Amino acid sequence: MELGFWKKLKKPIMVIAPMSGVTDEAFRLMFLKYGKPDVFWTEFVSADGLFSRGKDYCLEILKHAPGERPIVAQIFGGEPKYFEKAAAEIVALGFDGIDINMGCPDSNIEKKGGGAALIKNIVLAKEIIRAAKRGAGKIPVSVKTRIGYKKNEIKKWIPAILKENVAALTVHFRTRNDTYSSPARWELAKEIVKLRDKISPKTLILGNGDVKSLEEAKLLAKENGLDGIMIGRNILGNPWFFLDKEPSLKERLNAVIEHAEIFEDLHKADMKNGKCKQFESMKKHFHAYTKGFEGAKDLREKLMKVRNAKETREIIEIFLEH
Repeated sequence: MELGFWKKLKKPIMVIAPMSGVTDEAFRLMFLKYGKPDVFWTEFVSADGLFSRGKDYCLEILKHAPGERPIVAQIFGGEPKYFEKAAAEIVALGFDGIDINMGCPDSNIEKKGGGAALIKNIVLAKEIIRAAKRGAGKIPVSVKTRIGYKKNEIKKWIPAILKENVAALTVHFRTRNDTYSSPARWELAKEIVKLRDKISPKTLILGNGDVKSLEEAKLLAKENGLDGIMIGRNILGNPWFFLDKEPSLKERLNAVIEHAEIFEDLHKADMKNGKCKQFESMKKHFHAYTKGFEGAKDLREKLMKVRNAKETREIIEIFLEH
């Protein structure tokens, strides 16, 4: 088992969840400046996509700054041969670790045998882990998954992964069929830790699901004997999460401007007539930043109409002035 950077981290380990369309380089750079996690994670990319006409798109997602360390690239798919090649490619790109997505409920990914579909195909899941390890060499390979597909399948599914001696296993405490309205089942964490202790003692176990604060993350890790916590949706609009800091309104809104400018700078090659075609993807972040204060709704509505970082700055400066 290659543990790589994982063995050097102080516990409990706090990491950013890989979220498609969210955890891009601009997003991660905000955390690098305001509150660095113990481990960065990229958005996921298709293992076979790295060797298709979509390669440039995949490589764009995998771009990262020197300060984002350690950083893990997450890949998905259903064909072992591509995982070996993709892992080798990721090593060449300078990543510190490789994570295999075995929990995404997206139907298009599942149709190709990847994501959560692997929970139903243990033989294939094992082949994929082994292939990724072959390509990864001395870089640690980890897995992110769920407690089951339609129901709790911990007793069958988790041991199958642990027997492959992955460096880390992140478990989202929901099934594939659970919606976000269903609470994450953290009461199952201790059972998974016991399985780890019995089957693969060196594998680190991270929990994921509904974590709202750094204080709660630390408490969940301590109460359940987990090595770390992965935080997803509740870090949107909050690059101070890992500092456990409550920013002032001015700090929060200035961060909106900064985030927009970083994003635009990273995509300046795509700028045309003062507009970046990818800028619309910033709107989800604007929405997350602008909550819980007087005038927030009106400000959000105005930010939903901006076309670039310059307009974003103008709207926010007028708001702060008044």
